[in-house]
Amino acid sequence: MKTLRIAHLYPRDLNVYGDLGNVITLAKRLEWRGFHAGVLPVEPGCPFDFSDIDLVFGGGGQNSGQSINVEDLLTRGDELRKISADGVPMLLICGSYQLFGREFFDDSGRRLPGLGIFGATTTAGRQRMIGNIVVDSPFGQLVGFENHSGRTVLDPGQAALGTVLQGFGNNGTSGDEGAVTGNTIGTYLHGPALPKNPVLADHLLLCALRRRYGIDELEPLDDELALRAATVAAARPQGRRVMLRPRRRRLHRITATLRGL
Repeated sequence: MKTLRIAHLYPRDLNVYGDLGNVITLAKRLEWRGFHAGVLPVEPGCPFDFSDIDLVFGGGGQNSGQSINVEDLLTRGDELRKISADGVPMLLICGSYQLFGREFFDDSGRRLPGLGIFGATTTAGRQRMIGNIVVDSPFGQLVGFENHSGRTVLDPGQAALGTVLQGFGNNGTSGDEGAVTGNTIGTYLHGPALPKNPVLADHLLLCALRRRYGIDELEPLDDELALRAATVAAARPQGRRVMLRPRRRRLHRITATLRGL
C-alpha cells in the first residue's frame, strides 16, 4: 500500500480549536482512496529526520506554546526550509503560521525569530479577532473560525492565501488572509479548516502524492455534506473584535503560564 509520511509539529502544545482534525482529515481522505498515512509527531528535543517526509502540519496554540517550542523549531529550520523549497506541501495554522514568518513580537514586546519561509511579521495586539471567516482563494471560497490577537503583515511580494470576504484575516485592515510560498500554506483558519474545505485538503495531498509517486489525479470523493456545511458556515454572522478586560487578561496570562509548566 502506498504511504504518505506526515510530520505533525508539536501536537501537545500547538493544537487548539480542533486543529488535530486537519491531520485526521488528511489521513482519512488518503485511506478512502486506498492509501496509508503515517503520522509522525515532532516533539521538542527529540531527533527527527525530515528528509523522507511528504507533508508537514503545524497547528495553533497559546503564546506560551509558541515560546516553549520556538527554540526547538529553529534548530530544525534548515531542514524545514530545504524541504519547503523542494516542494513538500505544508499547512501551518495560526501560531505555527506566525513562527514560519520572519518574526513574532509577543505582548511583552519580546521578539521570537521565525523560520522566514513566509515574508511576514506578526505583532501581538490587545484585541482579539474572533469569529467566522470567509476567504476568496485560488482553491475557491474557504471558510473557518479565527481567534487570534496577532496581527500579521506580509512583506511586499509575499503572496497571500486569499482575500477576506468576511472576518478579519491577517490583521483586520489589509484585507488579506494567510500566506503562500510554493506549496507551503499559512492561515488563521481554525475550525478545523480541512474538513470544511476539502478542495484545500486534496490540494495538499495531491502535491504530496505527485512528489512521491507521480500521481496527477485524485479519485473524487462524496463531499456533499462538507460543502453544505461550508455554505452554512459562510452565512453565519461576521467575526468581532473582543477586548479582554484587565482582570481577564491577568487570568489569561496565568492560565497560559500554567499550561507551559
